[in-house]
Amino acid sequence: MFPHAIRAIELLTPRAFVFENVKGLLRESFSDYFNYIILRLTYPDAQGVLKETWWDHYKELKKINFDSYAGIKYRVQYNLVNAADFGVPQCRERVVIVGIRWDIKTVWQFPARTHSEEQLLWDKFVTGSYWDRHEVPKSKREVCVNGTAARVANLQDAFSFFEPKLKPWQTVRDALKGVPDSCSKHGIPDHIFRDGARAYPGHTGSDLNWTAKTIKAGGHGVPGGENMIRFPNGEVRYFTVYEAKIIQTFPKSFTISGAWGEALRQIGNAVPVEFATKVGEALYKKIVDNAKPQGRAASSSRQAHPLLSA
Repeated sequence: MFPHAIRAIELLTPRAFVFENVKGLLRESFSDYFNYIILRLTYPDAQGVLKETWWDHYKELKKINFDSYAGIKYRVQYNLVNAADFGVPQCRERVVIVGIRWDIKTVWQFPARTHSEEQLLWDKFVTGSYWDRHEVPKSKREVCVNGTAARVANLQDAFSFFEPKLKPWQTVRDALKGVPDSCSKHGIPDHIFRDGARAYPGHTGSDLNWTAKTIKAGGHGVPGGENMIRFPNGEVRYFTVYEAKIIQTFPKSFTISGAWGEALRQIGNAVPVEFATKVGEALYKKIVDNAKPQGRAASSSRQAHPLLSA
């Protein structure tokens, strides 16, 4: 879909754009094509010759000097980010690409993370405040063992009397606090128990007392095997649609239609709302505070959209 998205940028010349995609974009074996994508986003109107291969076009794009190029151009940056670091109760690593049109005199910086794994470990195994918040008796609290125990010891050495400064990663228990049992009479139409969940090697679900694994797009096989919640006693069950959309930080009132598998496909393909909001608001503020269009983009007869998000 990148060629179509780049074509949209060329036609609309938005002040900025945001793309989110899977971590696999940064694989070493994919590096040349990823760099080609970045250059295409940098110079969206630098079209290749008909029947020219992407590789030949890539070589031509690398020859362009940004400062002297007279066409439409964007300052493009990308980061690998984990949504959990921004308050989403889910370990979800994604590549975020941000481009700002060259005539907007501002420097983009990705928002600083607000949450940390270290603080969650601190709250669980140093102060115990995590368990206190959820009123979990000491006899049922998770025991710190093996590699986790070593990490906690290192944290205590590093922070001593001063705990980590960020907020803790949000866990499945945090996210679903107050959500009624899916088998009870709760009146929530998309919070329906689904039978048949089972764990198998490599697909054990999301621990109740840890940040959820990535919600996958689908409801069967490998994806379905991960869209589960795992309780301390080892039992597993599928996330309901209602729970999965909360893990993706959709509003509880947001309606996602279709059967369970179709709904999970939509949820798993989405960008976590809370994370998208933080990136979008930071970018919007940059544009509002600093946008002073000039030159070709300002004189263009085409409408320059404030943002184009894909």
